Amino acid sequence: MTEGSVRERAVHLGPERRRPQVLDAALAIAGEHGVAAVTIGAVAKHLKVTRPVVYSCFPDRVELIRALLERELELLVADAIEALPYGRPDADESVFIEGYQGLLNAVSRRPDSWLLIMNADPDPAVADHFRGGRATLLKMAARRLAPTLQRWGTTDADRKLPVLVEQFISSCEGAVRTLLKDGGQHWTPATLGAFIGAATYRAFRGA
Repeated sequence: MTEGSVRERAVHLGPERRRPQVLDAALAIAGEHGVAAVTIGAVAKHLKVTRPVVYSCFPDRVELIRALLERELELLVADAIEALPYGRPDADESVFIEGYQGLLNAVSRRPDSWLLIMNADPDPAVADHFRGGRATLLKMAARRLAPTLQRWGTTDADRKLPVLVEQFISSCEGAVRTLLKDGGQHWTPATLGAFIGAATYRAFRGA
């Protein structure tokens, strides 16, 4: 089969069926080379299609990256929020450990997605979406942590909650970056989750 026939078939897939493939290609490029490397031309080359095929899915690079970030954020926020003791207000150290281990297991399953999120902020094309996703995560974290602080009898819990939520999100980001950079040399999702989970629990319980 010639390259021309492959490209012609690609066009016939149609934008709706092609969009997920375009996003997957963009994610692979971002994971290997960074967000700055994601261009219409690079995606077309990755998929072995012409640029008009990609343009039929997204009008420009900015919309492509925004769509990719929105898709990945939706998946990753769901993973991250599972690290919180929702529905378990009497959360003890084991609950926090299990939560962080679950989060880091999710990271190991989708490393390219997490690399995208961790590295997307400096790119002006996606900075606003990145901040919006983080703001959503902060709100969800606050809703899940508030009952635990109340059950623990945390003094002045309403005032402390925003600070603790920021600490929680920062610890999640730090754990994710550590796992991605470490590459399994010193840490696994289980061991790093146990370490970070225990430390976070002690900090929150003593607040």
